Amino acid sequence: MKILIITGEGFEDLELLYPYHRLKEEGFDVIIASNKEVLKGKYGMTVKPDTLFDKVNPEEFDALVIPGGKGPERIRIDENALKIAKHFVDAKKPVAFICHGVQVLISIRAVSGRKATCWYGVKDDLIVAGGEFIDKEVVVDENFVSSRHPGDLYAWMREFVKLLNHA
Repeated sequence: MKILIITGEGFEDLELLYPYHRLKEEGFDVIIASNKEVLKGKYGMTVKPDTLFDKVNPEEFDALVIPGGKGPERIRIDENALKIAKHFVDAKKPVAFICHGVQVLISIRAVSGRKATCWYGVKDDLIVAGGEFIDKEVVVDENFVSSRHPGDLYAWMREFVKLLNHA
């Protein structure tokens, strides 16, 4: 199974690093994509993405992960990132997002009528976009698996891995 992580400058370090290694531990092929060749995380971690958004063929991937931090705010204005995310939503492939990651899904109008959780600072954005905010460590709604913050990482990936193993 091939998993794509999309992120941008200012990503939350743990929210990128934890799913990357956790999913690799499960034996999945994990690829990081962005709109820059080198990214710096919120806490200083530097990452060189495997590929750039304009080179990604989302049809080659089985699932999507969107870490939080400032990365989602920066990539939600990138048309290539939005096309990638829209593919996963339209194809009903598994999508995991945490913290501010919901901003990308809001930008492609994918949260209306959906249950999710996110960072408290963007919960009103989720609600205004028609989503139902649930204040829990992890929320699974069909193909969406969402969490609030780094303290929820274990629950987020636990449920995402379950979803992937049943996909």
